[in-house]
Amino acid sequence: MKKSSLILIILMAFGLVAQAQDEKPSPAKTAEGEINGTKITINYSSPAVKGRTIWGDLVPLGQVWRAGANDATTIEFSKDVKVQGKDLPAGKYSFFVIPGEMESTFIFNKVAKQWGAYTYDQSQDALRVTVPSGQGSSMEERLVYEVTSSGFEIRWEYGRAAAKVE
Repeated sequence: MKKSSLILIILMAFGLVAQAQDEKPSPAKTAEGEINGTKITINYSSPAVKGRTIWGDLVPLGQVWRAGANDATTIEFSKDVKVQGKDLPAGKYSFFVIPGEMESTFIFNKVAKQWGAYTYDQSQDALRVTVPSGQGSSMEERLVYEVTSSGFEIRWEYGRAAAKVE
């Protein structure tokens, strides 16, 4: 009885170690919500800070960023919307950001399936909007998207930017 219990404990320990090793550095995440009857779905990979300086270092200011890791982040709207007061048809878009200290540019690109920003083509942009950005009061170790009652926001490290959706 003792021998079989010991073997079971050892097997469980090996299983936990193997599971921990399979954890991805930038796991796939989904943020979902609804605003005025429009379903919003954001699919992204969520990298961690891991002691790095994110804004202005790992993610350069003033340059197109894939807004996540691995595949480009996608955002889908079930109905036509206005983002920051500008029209955007229903559909699925790749989502990019040009980060800035006080303002950032959110980009909705018609080519939904892309790897990072390597093949990003500005001529395929459906919409670009300027949004307020800045420092939040709390540290986000992992990149987070959240659909809120008035739009959606992105947070990572101490950086934060949000867009209004109607």
